[in-house]
Amino acid sequence: MRSGFATLVGRPNVGKSTLLNRILGQKVSIVSDKAQTTRTQVRGVLTRPDVQVVFVDTPGIHKPRTLLGERLNDTAAEAASGVDVVLLTIDATGPLGKGDRFVAGLVPPDSMCVVNKIDLATPEQVLLQLRRAGELGFAAYHPVSAATGEGVDELVAAIVDRMPGGPRLYPDDMVTDVPEAFWVSELVREQLLHVTREEVPHSVACRVTEWEWPDRPDGTSPSGPRIRCEILVERDSQKGIVIGKGGKVLKAVGTAVREQLPPGAYLELFVKVDKDWQHRPRALERLGY
Repeated sequence: MRSGFATLVGRPNVGKSTLLNRILGQKVSIVSDKAQTTRTQVRGVLTRPDVQVVFVDTPGIHKPRTLLGERLNDTAAEAASGVDVVLLTIDATGPLGKGDRFVAGLVPPDSMCVVNKIDLATPEQVLLQLRRAGELGFAAYHPVSAATGEGVDELVAAIVDRMPGGPRLYPDDMVTDVPEAFWVSELVREQLLHVTREEVPHSVACRVTEWEWPDRPDGTSPSGPRIRCEILVERDSQKGIVIGKGGKVLKAVGTAVREQLPPGAYLELFVKVDKDWQHRPRALERLGY
């Protein structure tokens, strides 16, 4: 038996979470086109008869403007140390910029470089990006499309080959160790990321404050699961945007999240202003950042 850890790192919006979901064949990390979608380390477990790989999704490394941003960078850098494989992920459709090179300087030379989004690039763009990435001097380079799956099987095979001998780290049926309550709060934030714009997505945080889950194995009960999720924003104007005219936005978010929960789930959403929470250490610690 072999087992080990593989961490995905890179700048924001290079597709790390989408790639993790593709590798595992199910959604364990929320996705959007907004920077800082991933705010914590998210672990996903790939188990095969003779090997187990624990993948770690991380926040995109960026130039921080808030205390939250600084902590997200620290979280990503910490996840890239002491693991068996680091997967530096870059975007095939854009130039290899200073940000990519900065992240490359944080990871070990035996890392793998993953050139993602090849489905959106021309063959010439992919070759050019691979040549540019080759200047980073890493151990291997893998062009992939997290969206279509092209090249992902070959990438996973190469990762598996790098796993050392060791026991299973998680039960065979566990795909992620993300707590259910945290996952629901992430689903709420994901929907808000899809419908809000400008500074609002960065100012939104979600947390489950009440959790009543049935004990039955099938998750059913006369009343169904009951969940209360609090949505935090930094200003009154943002509160109005999140609620929407006549509560339209909040209702749409709740409907979309309930579709991903067990039948009969009762989800309450409340919006609260927590002024400048991104800049306050105690507020960040309360939210788990």
